[in-house]
Amino acid sequence: MTFENVTVDTPAPAAGTLLLVGIPGSGKSTVAAAVAARFDRAAHIEVDHLQELIVQGGRWPSPDGDPEADRQILLRARNGCLLADSFVGAGFLAVMDDVVVRRSHLDFYRAHVKAGPLHVVVLAPGPEKAWERNNARHKKLTTNWAFLDEAMREELSGEGVWIDNADQTVEETVAAVLAATGLTPEK
Repeated sequence: MTFENVTVDTPAPAAGTLLLVGIPGSGKSTVAAAVAARFDRAAHIEVDHLQELIVQGGRWPSPDGDPEADRQILLRARNGCLLADSFVGAGFLAVMDDVVVRRSHLDFYRAHVKAGPLHVVVLAPGPEKAWERNNARHKKLTTNWAFLDEAMREELSGEGVWIDNADQTVEETVAAVLAATGLTPEK
């Protein structure tokens, strides 16, 4: 097989990029995967997985603050945006999820997503529910990041669409995300 006449991008790009944000345990990855599964063409970009691509020198965020970890937060966000733009150009809805609690971090996403509109949805089940969910899942965090909820509510107030998914099933949250963004599955 030759690839000489194969075009990667489509004449009409996808509907844009959906960015699901919230604190750890808010349901971002689960909801992002479920939203993506509703579309004929969609890619789920879990930004934490991009951090895992760093073989040596990777630094995860810590409550104590670490300038190198902060730089890498933006590095993985930039790479997530590049991937999203590539998928959108090829006709796939890009569904990204990341822990975003600072306005400057959200502004970084807004500046770097170039293909199509960026739909921002904040999942906000509250810190207690997020910690409860964290302790019930396979990728448990040892640090309780619940304190980020207050920062997120202060800095991202009025940004994107907020969904309190504390008492919602995954499917109810997916329905709320689709209704709030106007994204319509083709299936």
